[in-house]
Amino acid sequence: MSGPAGEDALDLIIEQWGRERPDLDCSPMGVIGRITQLQREVFLAQRATFARHGLDAPSFDVLAALRRAGPPYQLTPTALMRTALVTSGAITQRLDRLEEKGLITRGRSEADGRAVVVSLTDAGRTALDAALPDHLETERGMLAGLSADEQVQLAGLLRRFLVALGRVPQEP
Repeated sequence: MSGPAGEDALDLIIEQWGRERPDLDCSPMGVIGRITQLQREVFLAQRATFARHGLDAPSFDVLAALRRAGPPYQLTPTALMRTALVTSGAITQRLDRLEEKGLITRGRSEADGRAVVVSLTDAGRTALDAALPDHLETERGMLAGLSADEQVQLAGLLRRFLVALGRVPQEP
């Protein structure tokens, strides 16, 4: 929907609001509207990528968190909940599905027999390691219209935006 000068649908919307409500500064729509559009594009691209590997985004997130934890690829459900920014009920559902597929196991911690730990199985590690390069290629393709410097700049601006909102995810 890009116009001759690189304009998009949001430019037209802002122009229309400027005509109809010149008393309002509608410039925030230019940022938030584009973030909303990007969110949808990213969701659709990731969904297709993960589906090729028999996964969905929530499953990928859990498997990736366990893989990033390093050997023995274990985290507590609470730590997983923090990295995924979801409720305990949501993480339980994710873990149930992954356990049914044989991609994770849940058991007692060797260090503290009362604590539950989630472990990445060999099948889970294989599934994640197969999906990760495809996922990165999807993301790389989505960013292809920006130079390396622009990507760094955009990442910095988005980080600053999230920090200002107080919504930067915490590491487990």
